[in-house]
Amino acid sequence: MTIRPRRRFAVGRPGARPSEGHRLETHLTDITHVIQLAVAPVFLLTAIATLINALNIRLGRGIDRRRLILSRVRNQAGLRSDDDRAELALLSRRVRLIYFSLLAAGLGGLLICLVVAGAFVGALMAVDLSKAVAVFFILAMLAIVACLGMFLREVFLAVTGGTHRIP
Repeated sequence: MTIRPRRRFAVGRPGARPSEGHRLETHLTDITHVIQLAVAPVFLLTAIATLINALNIRLGRGIDRRRLILSRVRNQAGLRSDDDRAELALLSRRVRLIYFSLLAAGLGGLLICLVVAGAFVGALMAVDLSKAVAVFFILAMLAIVACLGMFLREVFLAVTGGTHRIP
């Protein structure tokens, strides 16, 4: 990735040097524009945080259910039936899916933070980071798509496994 300085166009008479006040005004305009552009990714971060919260609750419930089955097994000195084994295997699979979904959501959130930081660094240092910011945003979207795909798979397993059946 090559870093190219942004071109500044002169305003006013040809050959005249821009005044310090004009440069400050242009810089403030650039920063204001970056802040406006950073609002959408910040809302996306809020959505990712909500998704992480929902996944965390599902993870906790899965772990609690697994502990309940294991304590029941210990009290009875062995697995009651194949149902306990099947439920433990299903819970293990669901917890693994939730864990990787959380990992993907966290990665997506981190990449969105890099998008916002890249936009500000590009504006403050007058460096063209647009390609890097675009790549970070695309990677963030892919991470969120993976997160939601694993989440939907876990919900499907929760609904179709055990005693629940989809008609």
